[in-house]
Amino acid sequence: WVSPLRRTTEVIEYRNGSEPSISRKAPGRTSFDPITLKRGVTHDTEFEEWANKAWRLGAGLGSEVSLADFRKDIVIDLLNEAGQVVKSYLVYRCWPSGYHALPHLDANAKEVAIETLVLQHEGWERDHSVTEPKEPTT
Repeated sequence: WVSPLRRTTEVIEYRNGSEPSISRKAPGRTSFDPITLKRGVTHDTEFEEWANKAWRLGAGLGSEVSLADFRKDIVIDLLNEAGQVVKSYLVYRCWPSGYHALPHLDANAKEVAIETLVLQHEGWERDHSVTEPKEPTT
């Protein structure tokens, strides 16, 4: 599960002195919503290892964050039912700001245990080199 890719650009309103009754609008700063990744709990430790680069218990004053490699560029692929990549997005300078190792545990619930990673980033763009896959011929 991947949350939606969202960006918002501030609207800056201004007025020319010669046009007192008309407001103009211009784009301001653009911000990008965090991306949330969810998956069933597995023995794969990749989410946890990346989250530990942003904070590690007992790391010592000033060494809580591993600045060397805690930011990563990632690719989010959208697949069709045949497993072919139909769209791809490049997400830049991601780092984990939230990590949920386990959900609420309830023995009576009819749920799957989910692991969650929240990523901050500095923007995304569509990878236009990914083209529409060809339909298989019979």
